[in-house]
Amino acid sequence: MPNQAPAETREDPAPPNETAGPAIRLSGLRKHFGDVHAVDGVDLDIPPGEFFSMLGPSGSGKTTVLRMIAGFELPTEGTIELDGRDVSALAPFERDVNTVFQDYALFPHMTVQQNVEYGLRVKRVPKQQRRERAIEALKTVRLDDYGSRKPSQLSGGQRQRVALARALVNRPKVLLLDEPLGALDLKLRQAMQLELKQIQRDVGITFVFVTHDQDEALTMSDRIAVFNDGKIEQVGPPEEVYERPASAFVAGFVGTSNLLGGRGAESVIGRPGLFSIRPEKIRIDGELSEPAAVGDTSATGTITDVVYAGATVRYAVALDAGGQLSVVRQNTDGALADGRVRLSWRQEHSFQVPGQ
Repeated sequence: MPNQAPAETREDPAPPNETAGPAIRLSGLRKHFGDVHAVDGVDLDIPPGEFFSMLGPSGSGKTTVLRMIAGFELPTEGTIELDGRDVSALAPFERDVNTVFQDYALFPHMTVQQNVEYGLRVKRVPKQQRRERAIEALKTVRLDDYGSRKPSQLSGGQRQRVALARALVNRPKVLLLDEPLGALDLKLRQAMQLELKQIQRDVGITFVFVTHDQDEALTMSDRIAVFNDGKIEQVGPPEEVYERPASAFVAGFVGTSNLLGGRGAESVIGRPGLFSIRPEKIRIDGELSEPAAVGDTSATGTITDVVYAGATVRYAVALDAGGQLSVVRQNTDGALADGRVRLSWRQEHSFQVPGQ
């Protein structure tokens, strides 16, 4: 009987990041400026390769957290670990991160390629290697034909991508972005949101993005941390944060939400508590006497305000049971006039805010 070669055995590689520790770990992080507690006890793990957004209003602590990760501010208490290494007391240049700011800070007298090469030149990387890496970075942001231009010859979105290439050329493990789209007009900002997310997927490194724009965070993020008054109110994927807010603050800040409580909630929903109902989940019917369908909640009221917003129309409805609901409808049949209406929505869309 002829010898048979043993069957080749091969173990499939583990999925990426399955056993890896977090790219960033913040433990008990605090930052005080005199009597002001800008960051007040933040614990957070961000895994490798995630597009993570820190969302919150001005003064909520999100930018201070980003600056501490970058090394521009040192924590009053707590630790910052990057890839398992405690960097809490290290200078910015000793950390494997790069930061992209809103103002881009490009050198106007240099070409695009010279701007991208600048950090490598400071590190004394050989000229040919600098050139190759700069061209590679410009290809990543789809500007490889723009290397000879000056920043003044570029649009705002193109300058933003040059700043991104200049950060990526250093091949950091973490890229920090401090409201980098804030200076762009609305249409360009929306286009750059999709572009930036695609770039992050292409390069595969961890992006930490700071913004006060809820739509921006929902569009781009794998997960979102919602900041308020120096603390994190909720961390989760965009759908979870939007559909199941962990607090009244999150419900009111992320997107637009109705908060129905007190006598109105007991009468309409049938139990006490504070409930979040998103305006786009609510339907408007002109027939007041028609009973609610199985699985629906309904309430009658009077339209008190109509706001035309182009693609949508927003209505304010004062409920007979007490309270007010905002309703958003697609602008398909024109706006309804002020008058009496019945509102209805699926029961599962009345989400009780935890602790309320």
